[in-house]
Amino acid sequence: MSIRGDYDPDNIFAQILRGDIPCYKVYEDNHVLAFMDLFPQAPGHTLVIPKTAGRNLLDTPDEVLANALPRVKMIALGIEKAFSPDGIIVTQFNGEPAGQSVFHLHFHIIPRFTDQPLDRHGRGKPADTEVLHAQAQSIAAAIKHLETK
Repeated sequence: MSIRGDYDPDNIFAQILRGDIPCYKVYEDNHVLAFMDLFPQAPGHTLVIPKTAGRNLLDTPDEVLANALPRVKMIALGIEKAFSPDGIIVTQFNGEPAGQSVFHLHFHIIPRFTDQPLDRHGRGKPADTEVLHAQAQSIAAAIKHLETK
């Protein structure tokens, strides 16, 4: 199968977008949904997904990307404000050999702290739900603060 394989409308992110599966929402508008990664590589690990179906960056229309990327930046700024990390990773995978495990375009925003190692992508232990809820609220409040400036 090529990198640009068929889009599965029942992938987990499509189910989250439809409301079939709950998430710890950080931000939502007409273009994207951002929520906490259930298997975070670091505290505050957030996912941003466009609401338009697309398997990955290579088959997503440019206008969807043009709407998504400023929101990825805004959410990263909210994470920076909420967590004060030493750095932030923003990453996106295209195809299984590249590390993509859910075939709906998504961006990972991962706060990095100098003395804290990253858990492995998608292979760590699930985070405590109360912790995810508190982190989502903290990031959402930081984003609201940024939007009012």
